[in-house]
Parts: sequence; structure tokens; C-alpha cells
Amino acid sequence: MTSKILYTGDLRTESTHIQSGTTIETDAPVDNHGKGERFSPTDMVANSLGTCMLTTMGIKAEDLQVDLKGTSAEITKIMAAEPRRIAEIKVLIHFPALDLDEKTKTILERTALHCPVAKSLSADLIQTVEFDWK
Repeated sequence: MTSKILYTGDLRTESTHIQSGTTIETDAPVDNHGKGERFSPTDMVANSLGTCMLTTMGIKAEDLQVDLKGTSAEITKIMAAEPRRIAEIKVLIHFPALDLDEKTKTILERTALHCPVAKSLSADLIQTVEFDWK
């Protein structure tokens, strides 16, 4: 088992990660009857794409002996209606000043684009990814 989820009422859930015991709460978004006081479930999907990209690049960077500390990502989720779903996730990855050759940059970019979450999302969901190498 990966996690347990408890519906706590008022369109809020609490998820507990079994291995670590850490918790995450979600709320329905304001535009869908919620309070919007926490990440929504669809926010978590969009955020998961960005965190997976950074994590897999971090793994590859260790193999390449590159320090990606300070790399960040901005995530924008775009919803569609009929049916209500995530239509597009925009990811903008900002790198700190790094002295890398083009081959290494390409390897890291391809690693991000092929992360497990990116490959698990529907082909109908548009993934727009930009890399800001400063």
C-alpha cells in the first residue's frame, strides 16, 4: 500500500504516505464548490509532473556529476470543461547559473520530458515544457 486517504468533510481529504507517515491535505478548488485552501487533486497532478521532472533530472545530474541545487519549476494548470479535466500543464524550469555543454543540457531536458509522470498522463493532456538555462 502506498497511501491511505480520509475524507474529512467539506470537500477536503487527508492523505497519509504509509512509508513516511507524512500527510497532504487537498481541497476542492473555488471554481468547483471548494474553499481552495489547499492544493486541489488536479493541482496535485500538475505539481506531480513538475516534481517528477526535477527529481529525475536530479538523479541523472548525479550520474553526470552536475549539481542542480537551486533549480526550480513554475507550474500552470489549465482546466477544460465538458468533461471537466486538465487540458494542459505548463512547466517552466529555471536553472541556476551552470556551466554546462549543450550535450549535458539536452540529456537533462530529455530526462525531464520522459519522467514517469509525463509518460503516465493521457496523450490528450498537453504538456508544454520550457527550460530556462539563464
